[in-house]
Amino acid sequence: MGVFTKEAEVSTPLPPAKAFKAFAVDIENLMPKVAPQTIKSVEVLEGNGGSGTIRKITFAEGHGLSHAKHKVDELDKDNLVYAYTVMESDFFNKKIEKISYDIKFVAAADGGSTVKVNATFYTAGDTEVTPDLMAQIKEASEKRALVMKAIESYVLANPDA
Repeated sequence: MGVFTKEAEVSTPLPPAKAFKAFAVDIENLMPKVAPQTIKSVEVLEGNGGSGTIRKITFAEGHGLSHAKHKVDELDKDNLVYAYTVMESDFFNKKIEKISYDIKFVAAADGGSTVKVNATFYTAGDTEVTPDLMAQIKEASEKRALVMKAIESYVLANPDA
């Protein structure tokens, strides 16, 4: 098994607590609401939303993937830290064992937030990190970013959400 990490910082006009609520706490409700063309449903299979919770995300037909299962590793409302592991997905295609995300929401000078994302990819068996695998990861990350932008737009348009 190989391991590699990708780090990213994303800015959002949402203040940190609001961004954390939207992208970590309420994500299971918001994803299918704001991106039904991508996310058909999010079902809690186990847990109450906090650490240990397992969610099944079912993608919309035509999206190219059928599902993914996420396990919440940490949901720290005081420090605005959200960590989860994608433990099952047809995206993995026997090349990826799991992907762990550590996300921190930090105040930005403009009143919004900087969302710091550290993604650790664990390859399956002796799978090598090839340009093709990196291209697949980049494409999946871009699709994920579109869903996050849709959530951001929804929350900005519905401040009480």
